[in-house]
Amino acid sequence: MTEIIELILSLSQEMKTIKAYLQNYHKSRLESFKEEWIDGQDVMQTLHISKRTLQSLRDNGVLPYSRINGKFYYKVSDIEMMLDSNYQPSKSAGHGSK
Repeated sequence: MTEIIELILSLSQEMKTIKAYLQNYHKSRLESFKEEWIDGQDVMQTLHISKRTLQSLRDNGVLPYSRINGKFYYKVSDIEMMLDSNYQPSKSAGHGSK
C-alpha cells in the first residue's frame, strides 16, 4: 500500500512538472505570436471584414501595415491593440441573461 501511495505522489509531482512546462511553452508561443506578421487575407478572414474595410483601416491610419511588392502585412500585436482600443464594454450588467 505504501508503494502505491509513493507512486501516486511521484506521478502527481511529474504531472505538476509537465503542467509547468506546458504553461511556459504556451506563454513563450504567445509572446512570439504577437510579433508575427500576417497578410491581408489572414486579417480579413480573422476579423470577418472585406477587402475595402481593411483598406479603410489602412487609409485612416487605424491599422499600421507594411507593404512589400504590392502585398500588405500586419503585425498581430497591432491588430490586438486596435481591437483593445475600440473595445466597448456592455452597458447592461444582465445582458444576455433572463
